[in-house]
Amino acid sequence: MVRRCAAVLVALCVVQTVLVSPPAAVADGPGPTAPCDNQPANHSTPPAGAVTVRPEVDNDLHAKTAAGPAGTTFWLAPGTHTLGDDEFGQVIPKDGNVYLGAPGAVLDGRGLNRFAFTQRAENVVIDGLTIQGFVAPQDQGVVNHDSGDGWVIRNSTIQHNRGAALMAGARQVIRHNCLRENGQYGINAYQEGDTITDLVVEANEISGNNTDDWETKVPGCGCSGAMKFWAVDGADIRDNWIHHNHGAGLWADTNNNDFLVEGNLFEDNEAEAVFYEISYNLVLRENTFRRNTLVQGTRFAERGDNFPVGTVYLSEAGGEPRVPARTDRIEIHGNVFEDNWSGITLWENADRFCNSPANTSSGYCTELVESRATCTRPGIASAPLYDDCRWKTQRVDIRDNTFRFDPARVDCDGDLCGRMAVLANYGTYPDWSPYHGHGVAEAITFGQDNRWHGNTYTGPWRFLAHDTSRALTPEQWRSEPYGQDTCSSFTGGAPDC
Repeated sequence: MVRRCAAVLVALCVVQTVLVSPPAAVADGPGPTAPCDNQPANHSTPPAGAVTVRPEVDNDLHAKTAAGPAGTTFWLAPGTHTLGDDEFGQVIPKDGNVYLGAPGAVLDGRGLNRFAFTQRAENVVIDGLTIQGFVAPQDQGVVNHDSGDGWVIRNSTIQHNRGAALMAGARQVIRHNCLRENGQYGINAYQEGDTITDLVVEANEISGNNTDDWETKVPGCGCSGAMKFWAVDGADIRDNWIHHNHGAGLWADTNNNDFLVEGNLFEDNEAEAVFYEISYNLVLRENTFRRNTLVQGTRFAERGDNFPVGTVYLSEAGGEPRVPARTDRIEIHGNVFEDNWSGITLWENADRFCNSPANTSSGYCTELVESRATCTRPGIASAPLYDDCRWKTQRVDIRDNTFRFDPARVDCDGDLCGRMAVLANYGTYPDWSPYHGHGVAEAITFGQDNRWHGNTYTGPWRFLAHDTSRALTPEQWRSEPYGQDTCSSFTGGAPDC
């Protein structure tokens, strides 16, 4: 989806409180980290050499920051800190600045200030603060607004803001934070004109985000959820609890690569738990997925849309050896799926390719083409551009996962839930496209090395292959010409070979 920054300030949202308690650890999956209820009481006294900022005396953290040299440590005393009465009141850190919050230290935008920490200083640390009440516009973030590199944001609560809780830059570490009930995203990883590298998102609780319901406000914007990643090369996303978000849990959209997503607990997210879109090379392992995609799946079913809504959804995304990463595949293994709307959907839109008007990531091309201008007639109709101008769902290996599905718990009594799928549409658009017809559907189903095997299934699972008209039983799914789920069990027992 297209990433753009709005220029209009909007009023502070009415917070929709999500009351949840951390569940017990899962026997065959990870237990959650719950920093929203368990932040460490660090920094109760200022460290040696720190500049103390007291809310009753110093009501402008920006002025304090401007007066100090780069590398200064600021200790924010308990109480509510503010940034003045200008909507553009903000903190502009210098390289290496450190901001430590004492227990009870709150930086409050009061529904007036747009941003908390801005501009492009490097290696800034924010630790132990509560940051709330800021009114960032659509697609913009409250903390690290300009995607500075090397920031460390930890042990902090960023809540009840508009826009995104935080943006991300290269080498950023986001650890043990509570990112909840923000108007758009918990994390928006986008750096204008650059690729973000070496991003770490670890042991955070990310919940209840997209309180402004952006997909309803701007239909088709693709601009909601817990986390959104754009052109990130190298991300470790592990041991997070991602739950009750009003949209996707993790959405990697457009030329992301080399993601390791492991040990996370995805629960009760309204749309996909993981949406990996026109991107490359992913390891998705040892995560637990519970009750995700129920809202979105129900909406599709109520309008009679038979598209297989996946809890893990790969859309024109696959393994690519020519794009360097820790793997040259998409590896999905060792995960537990329990009572989600559906399982895993592998999809390609035959009409979406570099230079096509159907490519909603406007202006972007695959990582395999030097010039977008070459993806036109006549060259696109023959090798190598015929392959390289298209993002492919290929080299996907789905193995050793546990899939449990009980229609009574999902509240689905039809045939539109509890499905696995590998399919594409019939290509029709634009008129100069070389991908008209069933060619892409044939490729994703039979020719691009997409394979399920060694999985364990419980419940009445259904399977789609090639297109939405081909609904298969487990026996048909396993038989030729599909040959899927060899060595898998469909009775809840161990894999059968």
